[in-house]
Amino acid sequence: MKITIRLIAATLFLTCVFATTSFAWSDTGHMAVAFVAYRNLNPATRNRIDFLISLNPRFTIWQNLIPHGTPANVRREMLFMIAATWADQIKSDGVHISDGPDGGNTPPNDGTADDNTGYSDRAMHKYWHFIDLPFSTDGTPLENPAVPNALTKIAVFRSVLASNSPDTLKSYDLVWLLHVVGDVHQPLHCAARFTHSSPHGDEGGNLVTVCAPQCGRLHAFWDGLLGTTANPNVAIEVGRSLPPANATLAANLNVSDWIEDGRSLARSNIYRMPVGAGAGPFNLTPQYRNAALQLARQRVALAGVRLARILNTELR
Repeated sequence: MKITIRLIAATLFLTCVFATTSFAWSDTGHMAVAFVAYRNLNPATRNRIDFLISLNPRFTIWQNLIPHGTPANVRREMLFMIAATWADQIKSDGVHISDGPDGGNTPPNDGTADDNTGYSDRAMHKYWHFIDLPFSTDGTPLENPAVPNALTKIAVFRSVLASNSPDTLKSYDLVWLLHVVGDVHQPLHCAARFTHSSPHGDEGGNLVTVCAPQCGRLHAFWDGLLGTTANPNVAIEVGRSLPPANATLAANLNVSDWIEDGRSLARSNIYRMPVGAGAGPFNLTPQYRNAALQLARQRVALAGVRLARILNTELR
C-alpha cells in the first residue's frame, strides 16, 4: 500500500513539475525517444552516459522524482529519459534567460548565440531546437534559416562528445544532443512554409491554427501526438509500443539528410488537406489525425535508434 501511494504521489508530482514544459514532441515524446535509445546502447556506453548525466545541476531533483523501490536498472533508464527533457525544462526553471529577439526564437547578434561553455551558460538558446528550411507553394520568396540552429549545434555536440573535452562540458552537450535529435525528427522542426499570408514563413506551423477538435497551433498538435504527460512510466509504455525503426534509415547518421527528410515529410504529410493555404483555422479529419499519429510513432522510433548509434560509436 505504501509503495502504491508513493507511486501515485510521484506521478502527480512529475506531472505538476513538468506541466509547463510541453515543447517539441512534448515530454512524453522526448522521453520515448530516450527510452528507445537507452535500450539500444551497449553496456559501456550506458555506464559512461549514466555518469555524465549525474553531472547535470538538476540531477538530484530528477532522482527525487523517481518512486522509491524502483529497480536500479529502471531508475537509470528513467534518469536518462528525464535528462532528454532538460533543454525544455530550462525554459521555465527561473534560472535561464531567454536570449535573442522575439522571445528567443532568433539568435542574438552579440556573438553569444553559438556559445558552448557548459552549465555556466544561462541562456535558453531556443533557436538551437529547430532549423526552418523554407519552402513555398505559391512562389513567395524564401529566406534562409538563421544560424546557429539544430543542424549546426548537433554537429558541435557530436564533436565534443567524441573529443577529450572535460566531462562537465560533455554532460552539457549530451543532454542537449538527447533533446535536439528528438526535435529534428518532428517534421515541423525542420520546415517553414512561406506564403503570401506568411511572407517570412509560418515558424514551423506556429502561425497556422487547426482544430482537432480543440483549436490550437498546427505545431503544437504535432508536438502532442504521443501524449503530453511527463510521467516516465507512461513514456516507457509509449516506447514499448512503437514500431521497429526502418533499418536502412536508422543507419544514416547524416543529420542534413534527416532534416531534409523532415522538410519533405512536412510538405507531403503535414501541409495537406484539410490543412490548406493560409493561417486557418482548419478542421483536422480523423483520417488526418490517425495518419499523423502513425507518422509520429515512426519518427520517434527512428530518432531513438539513430541517437543510440551516435552515442555507441562516437561518445568517448
